Amino acid sequence: MTLHATEPNAASSGATAAHATDAVLDPEETMSRDEIEALQLSRLQHTLAYAYERVPLYKRKFDDAGIHPADLRELSDLGNFPFTTKDDLRREYPFGMFAVPQSEVARVHASSGTTGRPTVVGYTKQDLADWAKLVARCLRASGVRPGMKVHNAYGYGLFTGGLGAHAGAEALGCTVIPMSGGQTERQIQLIQDFEPDAILATPTYLLTIADAMAHMGIDPTSTSLKYAVLGAEPWTQEMRHELEVTMNIKACDIYGLSEVMGPGVAGECVETQDGSHIWEDHFRPEIIDPFNPAPGKENVLADGEHGELVFTSLTKEALPIIRYRTKDLTRLLPGTARPAHRRMGRITGRSDDMIILRGVNLFPSQIEEIALRIPELSPHFQLVLTRPEAQRMDQLTVKIERRESVPAEATTTAARTLREQIKIHVGSSCTVDVVEPGSLERSSGKLRRIYDMRPKG
Repeated sequence: MTLHATEPNAASSGATAAHATDAVLDPEETMSRDEIEALQLSRLQHTLAYAYERVPLYKRKFDDAGIHPADLRELSDLGNFPFTTKDDLRREYPFGMFAVPQSEVARVHASSGTTGRPTVVGYTKQDLADWAKLVARCLRASGVRPGMKVHNAYGYGLFTGGLGAHAGAEALGCTVIPMSGGQTERQIQLIQDFEPDAILATPTYLLTIADAMAHMGIDPTSTSLKYAVLGAEPWTQEMRHELEVTMNIKACDIYGLSEVMGPGVAGECVETQDGSHIWEDHFRPEIIDPFNPAPGKENVLADGEHGELVFTSLTKEALPIIRYRTKDLTRLLPGTARPAHRRMGRITGRSDDMIILRGVNLFPSQIEEIALRIPELSPHFQLVLTRPEAQRMDQLTVKIERRESVPAEATTTAARTLREQIKIHVGSSCTVDVVEPGSLERSSGKLRRIYDMRPKG
């Protein structure tokens, strides 16, 4: 769906069309599909041999599967190689997945470890240069240009978002404002004082900033911001429309995950806004059936089919990754603005975020998509799962804020509409609780949507 948001801020409205066409692209962005696939085959053969020789986990996995790097003679042969999972990285904690000596590791990043042992990733100097180049490619595709001021509201530290985005913006030639996440009033003050052209954040945190501006009496459409490059969590076209209208910006997606590189694996082009192009000179994507993921090329789904996204790195030195199961659910589509590089369809959710409610699969993004079509309801919601003692069936309550302009007594119809639309489009019954504006938790980075209050065990 193409969105028809308002034009970017007046200071940039005349430049928007020019910005979409005046970028100097990397040579790999203008390759033909045949050239990309030839490059992929060469790099993939090298990467499989490199990982087999240098990472004990991969030697064990390949040997156990009875397969050798020399068995890859065409791109489709990749489907016969074993997967890598987050559990593999956890078992090899901290540095067992590294393919280079510690003296060649220029930086490490790690996950939070809130759900278990952290996953640790490493980068050589060349890895960091490649990462910065790909993030810069994403930012440029999304409308950011050299010389612009970029407000970076991704978190710094072991999380890859902040430093990854920072390095990419610098590589593009931008002036970076390294704000990091949180301190929302301070974010707003710096946006007003420093007048950045672009902001980098999670979509729910940008929504938090916009809401806070309105509460402070600041018109969110009046800032200097023209572009937002948003990632680190799934978001819908309805959320894009909400942000573009609320802040008078152009909002594009950036995709990545730490185990594959960090932000910059794929990026959306401002002139089309039709999904993120995967930079296939550095990554080979596949789609598999997440519920029948046995290795074998026959289990790799065709382009256009929905399934779980799998990535193999083609150029990484410190931590090559082979067929990493991302748990992100999407599909591969032909390239448009960058024709040789396939696009990711909208991520409908993560296989580990899926709620199975009385036999029906449900994702938070489905609720967001439905709710934002109901004018009285805001984008702020939580999904609360319970199992009352008197009942054996799980219960879902959608807690969602009404918009400030809507009186509480006018939300009864909106609640009924949301409940009916969820039943129609998702196929599950639920309770809808419309709550006061500002009463639900706000994002300061990645937002928690699901609250599972069911008894454990």
